[in-house]
Amino acid sequence: MQLLPDPVRRLAAWCAVLLLVAGVGWVGVRLCGEFRTAVTPVLLALLGTALLGPLHRRLVRAGVQASVAAGLTCVAVVAVVGGAVCIVVAALIGTGDEIIASLRHAAKSVAARFGAAGTGLDDLAVNSRKLLSRFGSTAASNVISGVSVVGESLAMAVLALLLVFFFLRDSHLAVQTLRALAPRGSGDMLEAVARRAFQAVEGFMRGTTVIALIDALCITVGLLILQVPGAVGLGALVFVGAYVPYLGAFVSGTVAVLVALADRGFVIALWALGVVLAVQVLEGHVLQPVIQSRTVQMHPAVVMLAITAGASVAGILGMLLAVPLTAAAFGVVQELRTRYAAPSSAAPAGPSAETPPGS
Repeated sequence: MQLLPDPVRRLAAWCAVLLLVAGVGWVGVRLCGEFRTAVTPVLLALLGTALLGPLHRRLVRAGVQASVAAGLTCVAVVAVVGGAVCIVVAALIGTGDEIIASLRHAAKSVAARFGAAGTGLDDLAVNSRKLLSRFGSTAASNVISGVSVVGESLAMAVLALLLVFFFLRDSHLAVQTLRALAPRGSGDMLEAVARRAFQAVEGFMRGTTVIALIDALCITVGLLILQVPGAVGLGALVFVGAYVPYLGAFVSGTVAVLVALADRGFVIALWALGVVLAVQVLEGHVLQPVIQSRTVQMHPAVVMLAITAGASVAGILGMLLAVPLTAAAFGVVQELRTRYAAPSSAAPAGPSAETPPGS
């Protein structure tokens, strides 16, 4: 190694470090995938704790017992999430027939104008019984697998809710446990890093929730003015989709525009598109800088790469968890940079300190 130039040795050292970090990360991802039924509720519970922590602390400061405050917070979450799901499902059920009828009417118009090329949707509806009879076994197996997935999701949701209760109630024990597990002499640094990571996730979740609420209210009001069916349900869909930055807003806005196009026509769809674009401009240029100015700021390219990586690893759940975990990683990097940069920034003060008072 002494025969190699110094830049080559540094490059080799950095390559070894990168390979080691990549290997450890790959093993961690594989282990999380193998134990996803236990890891997923823990990650969701951490996000829920970061979002609901301020409410729990306010209740405790108001004199409510910690266990009762955690229980009330979890009940509030169930009420809000359950209400949003009911609104979305009711809106989809109420307007599903109208949307399908509008699409069938559009298919007939396309068929009348372009001939047989536009009859695919109508033929699919007419021949649905033949398709079901031909692929009945496949459909039945898919239904069974879908039921098992739904059952697993419900079990993980219940476990995540219980973990949120325990994390909120016993949050004061987290620091003690972390210090007990830390190697000798690294307790302070590990606690500071953990606090910075959790603060980054907490700030991200709180800011995203406020932005999602404002987006949903603005889009709901705009769709109600345009008399688009299911405006409340579409607004709830916008609220849920806002937790996946950029992509979630794009998907929920596209759904709203398609519903307006199917039921109200091309002109109203253009107005709905204008409402969605105006809300996105408001979010990108006003809400994001103002509301999330004190949280970890990430470049949009970093966010998109994190979402893509999360989708490739864990699908929709990975898209939901990718950005908060990236925010936590940014918080850890900032804390480590602050700690290790402090001695070097304080070094220039040495010579001035040694200068005699009378000089």
